[in-house]
Amino acid sequence: MTVQLNVQTFPLFINGQWTPASTGETYDVFNPATGAVVAKVAKGNEEDVHRAVKAAREAFDSGVWSNRTPKERSEAMFQIAQLIAKHAQELVYLEAISSGGTIRRLAASDIMMVVDLFQTLGKFILEYPYSEVLPVPAYPGPAHGLIWREPVGVCAAITPWNMPMMLAAWKIAPALAMGNTIVIKPASYTPLSTLKMAEIISKVVPPGVMNVVTGSGAAVGEPLVSHPDVDKVAFTGSTEVGRRIMQLASGTIKKTTLELGGKSPNILLEDADLEIALPGSLFGVFLHSGQLCESGTRLFVPEKIYDQVIEGLVRLTSKLKLGDPLNMATDVGPVISRQQKETILSYIESGLAAGAKVVCGGKEAKIPGYEQGHFIEPTIFVDVTNDMKIAQEEIFGPVLSVIRYKDLDQAIQMANDTMYGLAAGVWTQDVNKAFEVAKRFRAGTVWINDWHRLRSDAPFGGYKQSGVGRELGRHSLDEYTQVKHVHATLVPELAQRSWYRVLFSEM
Repeated sequence: MTVQLNVQTFPLFINGQWTPASTGETYDVFNPATGAVVAKVAKGNEEDVHRAVKAAREAFDSGVWSNRTPKERSEAMFQIAQLIAKHAQELVYLEAISSGGTIRRLAASDIMMVVDLFQTLGKFILEYPYSEVLPVPAYPGPAHGLIWREPVGVCAAITPWNMPMMLAAWKIAPALAMGNTIVIKPASYTPLSTLKMAEIISKVVPPGVMNVVTGSGAAVGEPLVSHPDVDKVAFTGSTEVGRRIMQLASGTIKKTTLELGGKSPNILLEDADLEIALPGSLFGVFLHSGQLCESGTRLFVPEKIYDQVIEGLVRLTSKLKLGDPLNMATDVGPVISRQQKETILSYIESGLAAGAKVVCGGKEAKIPGYEQGHFIEPTIFVDVTNDMKIAQEEIFGPVLSVIRYKDLDQAIQMANDTMYGLAAGVWTQDVNKAFEVAKRFRAGTVWINDWHRLRSDAPFGGYKQSGVGRELGRHSLDEYTQVKHVHATLVPELAQRSWYRVLFSEM
């Protein structure tokens, strides 16, 4: 990468303009690979939330965006996609220095998916069923019946620190596509790419349509979710925080979508092609240092091939290169913070205390030249039972629990024995068996002989405590609309009206 960025201050982005926080305060954003300060960001508060929501409310109510035709909004979505592609290098760089995501992944995958999402939804809104005509009913009398889908209004979005650019786009793109306005609060650790994306988008949409308020969950997130002028909330993060979001949104009965935690099961069948299944399973858990909600952190292996699988996993894991995410040769970067590093290490200790064994990794990684960074060795546990803490709780780090099973029924029972249901996977050369297993998983996404493959045209979301609603694809557009039924009677005479006979029959 050739982009170089000195430490700079990022204000809030409200009503199409950069603006400081009402207090003038800022906070530091750190590079998790080096510990160095890479930016100073406005420290927003409730007053700033009010300013942003007011701008979004006025923009929505004016109709300056919501009243545009689907064709006009579609053209705008494609313009946004083109501008994001044009600024891809800067967006990827900002993401890498704040999230620790490897430049290799961000440039080859994340930025491409963001561009594709705006383009895909730009196409979908041209064919979206905004209006549906109902058949003329015989009872209680002929009438025209219409079903309209209309924009929700002001949308609030709260995004996590793991994949901030992509997850922001998952909320911004469908909100804008359907004519809404939006106020987004990115995670405090990783606001940079979202702020830059807001600036890019606002070159296309009117002022007030796209707003960003940075700051803590308590100072910005809670007043945003509970704000009476916010009509819809979209959140990605932990299940624990998701429960709090639901509580706050319930005060004004807001429409809410939640994409929450996961403890995704990954089942190897005896006939799996291990040349593909083993590196695929490691990709499923070690991508972005395991800091992905749908990571395949529980690997179920049949007894017959258990030892062979463990040997192969350890051999492949030992080849992974940890280091600077800006180096194209790096396979695994840092975890987001010292606090997250300590949390992961405590989970590793709990696994050892419970009787599981570490066959690979298991401790903090020391990278020469990056001593202040937050690195964890990719870790593999064996002799794990499904009731252990490391098999039930979301660690959000590069930790794989390998669990032995006797038969497929037992594997599926253990796979579903969790409060989560975000994703699942199966590896086999038997297509019929693969679809049988997929049907039995209690999860919103199932991969067959693959992992982490998300599509802009396919829904993503969870069963059980992994979330409510769906993102991506046509389903995401539904989440950003309200449904209205319009009835127009065709009964001409008063005496023929059913309600007249019910209430006024004696007159």
